[in-house]
Amino acid sequence: MTIVEQAWCATTPRKPVAVQDPSLGSGLKSVGSALDVLECFAVDGELGVSDIARRLGVAKSTAHRLLQTLVSRGFVEQDRTTGHYRLGIHLYELGQLALARNELRHSALPTLRQVAQATGLTVNFSVPEGADVVFVERIENHDGVRILGHFGRRLPSHCTSSGKVLAAFNQTVYQARLTAGFPPRLRSTVRTADEWATVVDRVRSRRYAESHGESFDGASSVAVPVISRGVAIASLSVFGPTEHVAPAVGQLVPLLTAASNRIAKNIAN
Repeated sequence: MTIVEQAWCATTPRKPVAVQDPSLGSGLKSVGSALDVLECFAVDGELGVSDIARRLGVAKSTAHRLLQTLVSRGFVEQDRTTGHYRLGIHLYELGQLALARNELRHSALPTLRQVAQATGLTVNFSVPEGADVVFVERIENHDGVRILGHFGRRLPSHCTSSGKVLAAFNQTVYQARLTAGFPPRLRSTVRTADEWATVVDRVRSRRYAESHGESFDGASSVAVPVISRGVAIASLSVFGPTEHVAPAVGQLVPLLTAASNRIAKNIAN
């Protein structure tokens, strides 16, 4: 991506709990503030006290106190050389436990590995979360291209094939994105409500979605929904360089659809 493009939308901004919310007790305010600190690291790998204070709109002393509390519990760690902070190993441990205990991911994993083996592309398994899509499992491709490995597991639904296909078969996802708006990521990203409606209608009729240069420059993906009781609860997609993915859409869609049906059957059982 260019420098300009890197500054564009990376995720849907969260609405932090208001520190002065009178309906919350002081203990709950502190919990909310600590969670707001963690949210600051969703995009940036390392941040200083001043960065945190500025983003939360609090005094540096307050930001420092919150960070030190999180450090003491292992949720955040400090680089002793730079003085900057980053997410800690204990948060990684909890995240891995959450993944390991995710029954939907567990049911899908054998099929995801089969798709990765058959296509040689990166395979993503994602679920909706508000106006975004969260990739709960990712199997990297065989040639060592790790474009996604350097980015987080959450992207706005309008920027991805996974998000589009979820919105096409899950009205809640569609409406959440409509309400959140359409911040740009790359130049071909959906920008308006009318464009969103047109794209989702086309996906619904085809029963698959494509994304070409909308999340990452020069990269494409194809996604199908995982349907349970008539609603998309997850999506299955493959991702790779546009020159590899775009010409193969016709071959990829039947393979992904069959895999999605197997996952849905496993879930039902």
